[in-house]
Amino acid sequence: MSNLIAARITMGYTLAFHMIFAALGVAFPLLLVLANVAWLKTGKQEYLRLTKTWQKVVSVTFAIGAVTGTGLSFMLGLLWPSFMKLYGDTMGPAFQLEGFAFFIEAIFLGLYLYGWKRLSPGLHLFCGVMVGIGGAASAVLVQAANAWMQHPVNIALVQTNPAAVPPFTTLFLNPYYWYLTIHGTIGCFAATAFLVAGAYAWKLLKKPGSSLYQAGLKVALSVGICAAAVLPLSGHLYAQYLGKVQPAKLAAAEAHFVTGTNVPLLVGGFVDKEAGQVTGALKIPGGLSFLAHDDFSAEVTGLDKFPKEDWPNVTIVHYAFDIMVGCGMLILLAAVWYWGVVLFRKERLPRNLLRLLVVCFPLGIVAFEAGWMVTEIGRQPWIVYGVMRTRDAVTQNNALPVMWTYILVYGALMVATILILRRIRHVEVE
Repeated sequence: MSNLIAARITMGYTLAFHMIFAALGVAFPLLLVLANVAWLKTGKQEYLRLTKTWQKVVSVTFAIGAVTGTGLSFMLGLLWPSFMKLYGDTMGPAFQLEGFAFFIEAIFLGLYLYGWKRLSPGLHLFCGVMVGIGGAASAVLVQAANAWMQHPVNIALVQTNPAAVPPFTTLFLNPYYWYLTIHGTIGCFAATAFLVAGAYAWKLLKKPGSSLYQAGLKVALSVGICAAAVLPLSGHLYAQYLGKVQPAKLAAAEAHFVTGTNVPLLVGGFVDKEAGQVTGALKIPGGLSFLAHDDFSAEVTGLDKFPKEDWPNVTIVHYAFDIMVGCGMLILLAAVWYWGVVLFRKERLPRNLLRLLVVCFPLGIVAFEAGWMVTEIGRQPWIVYGVMRTRDAVTQNNALPVMWTYILVYGALMVATILILRRIRHVEVE
């Protein structure tokens, strides 16, 4: 196995692992705060039990996210030294600011956990809000580094005079950063909300009358419906921007091989890269033209405009894009159905709805991971888009020991995390 393959496997495996806990770290504190607010407003013990139980989940996911995120930062130097030598200083401020956000999250999480009887209810709730702000800021700030790799603004200055590069302008005023961050952050809330909703739907199937489980489902889907409803809009705007700065990625996502007008949107199908076609796909006339330009007859750049050596892996990117969109539509359907029942019918939740929510248990995470596959694999073969190829950045040392070390360590962390989370039970309160 070549160093390049080993390094990419390691990066993909560990990033996919870490992204789950990054999503939970961004969104779970909001669920915790909402449960806390509901308890303070209603005095219902169900919400207090949720709050005291969910704070344990937040603590575990925070710890695992911190460990896996630290491992990822080490990997950049171990596996991609040429890249870090040239561009590490440019991205450094994003990681430094992430560190500050991490400490804010850690400090206020400690205050929240141990402040139940030591702080006033309002101040205690404020600490919970700061946990959420710190967790979200940590993820939002570090994405500036990835956004720069996707769209390297000020690259001429970076290459000729790195000391003169304005870090704020380069990282945080990069237009790509805002599209990536907004869509990715909303995805964190959707993924977490439906993970929690699926768990409580499963519990309600076994114990339909439980007010505790109903409360947990209601809090989760109050976030889930908002996130799932906004995701299509943020995704649409993101896709339009991709058409301007990364047209090859957008073309790969839709397996669009030949530049043309009135281009259909392809759903599913079998990609034949050599023949440059997709068979068996559902075609929505003019759909891709509208997605890219808000015009059903607009021209959309195809992969034929790029050398084949600059193409991403079309098959993987196309299927990942379809999985992301399909899962997103299904979780939105489930959330609308749930709130339709709650707001208008006001009856016990239908078992078929609960079954659908159980199916949605992993789908938010699957959509989130698939979206990141589109983002990262769609950028290939570049580590810095249009500037530095991934093969030119990889270490010349043997990458296999690093790969197996990360696989084993992160695998052990996953097993430990699952065992710990399974042992968490809803707290009994007086």
